[in-house]
Amino acid sequence: MDNKNRIGIDNDKAKHLAQKLNDLLANYSIFYQNTRGYHWNIKGEKFFELHLKFEELYNDLLLKIDEVAERILTLGYRPFHNYADYQNTSKIKESVQVSDGIKAVEDILTSFQTIIILQRELLSISADADDEGTNALMSDYIRAQEKMVWMYSSFLNQ
Repeated sequence: MDNKNRIGIDNDKAKHLAQKLNDLLANYSIFYQNTRGYHWNIKGEKFFELHLKFEELYNDLLLKIDEVAERILTLGYRPFHNYADYQNTSKIKESVQVSDGIKAVEDILTSFQTIIILQRELLSISADADDEGTNALMSDYIRAQEKMVWMYSSFLNQ
């Protein structure tokens, strides 16, 4: 009996991938909302610079949220769409201090670390499942986000 989904991936492996992608989706969703909060509420000397950078970041996160959800659907499963699911699943927690630019950038760096670790895990799982689509997506995300980590770290003189 053929145990493959419509795109030729083992059903059990596709299910595991979809679960991990939902974990990623939850983390991206909280990260996105935190970043919107930073954008809206930032104050201080670096307002103009950070206000724009946070907008760029949340627009990028929004695209990734959509791509991850569509990848889950492509694998034959349903993406999370309830905020309660995001809160219960995400390792990234809602930010409560959103007006201090330095604190916001520190939170962004912590969020990137969480996201990149999850994506590296997904790289391994997708390689085992012979899922080039998920693998390529994660690889592209990691490459771009590592550069962003360097840039935000440089902003903090780290």
